[in-house]
Amino acid sequence: MKQHYPVQGAGLGLRRALCEPLSSVSPEQVQFMEVAPENWIGVGGRYGAALRQYTEKFPTVIHGLSLSIGSPSALDWDLLRAIKQFIAEHSIRCYSEHLSYCSDSGHLYDLMPIPFTEQAVDYVAQRIVQVQDFLGERIAMENVSYYAAPQQEMTEIDFLNAVLERADCHLLLDVNNIYVNSINHNYDPFAFLAALPGERIAYGHIAGHYREAEDLRVDTHGADVSDPVWQLLDVAYKTFGVFPTLLERDFNIPPVAELLAEVEQIKICQQRHSQPDGAVKDIRLDVA
Repeated sequence: MKQHYPVQGAGLGLRRALCEPLSSVSPEQVQFMEVAPENWIGVGGRYGAALRQYTEKFPTVIHGLSLSIGSPSALDWDLLRAIKQFIAEHSIRCYSEHLSYCSDSGHLYDLMPIPFTEQAVDYVAQRIVQVQDFLGERIAMENVSYYAAPQQEMTEIDFLNAVLERADCHLLLDVNNIYVNSINHNYDPFAFLAALPGERIAYGHIAGHYREAEDLRVDTHGADVSDPVWQLLDVAYKTFGVFPTLLERDFNIPPVAELLAEVEQIKICQQRHSQPDGAVKDIRLDVA
């Protein structure tokens, strides 16, 4: 049975700095876009107008920054009301968030790791269910990068799978985060990938990272995608079939031609796994 995804193909994260540079890009070059709703809710003027043009031109998903699903503080219902309105106003195809937390008494401006415990599974899953009931749709939770594992009683993969199952939510599969975590926490990224519930994938992320040391990678979204991450994406398509995948780039943003070249590489990988014989047709990137 063919899986239904909210979007198709290869996507790109839209940042304010890219509004003008991407203005001539077509839906044939980039099949969908993603924005962080907190950066756009209530924005008017030329940026608000630009956002409207993009969401009318491209299928759009949103990737939240501030839900703080693992926080000990109450859910931010004002934020969720604003997100629900944003989803309706811009015909958003999917809302995703990080399986982490970023607030307690105030905003921490970083993604903190949730303890891998059964208690945390129950707590987080209940909060995801509340969000889904309020929005009237399933959301997708992203497997996040982390650099410490406080109070760990379960493995990362067991914790992630338990939350997805108990909350009955979708998965935003971040391929780069699997690779980064596999180096930092010394596990097999291919075994981790194979243990994921492929039927829950809504879409995927791919991004670059920084090599701090032989045994330390930092998830920066500020570099080109590395060869090991491309290899892991290739295996993900082989394992689960082709799913929509988006390139994240948050800083050190290169010229549009270079961004589109990486988006094109996603397309080529997708096409390789869509061909019955595994062959890849020649694809010419038009960045004019």
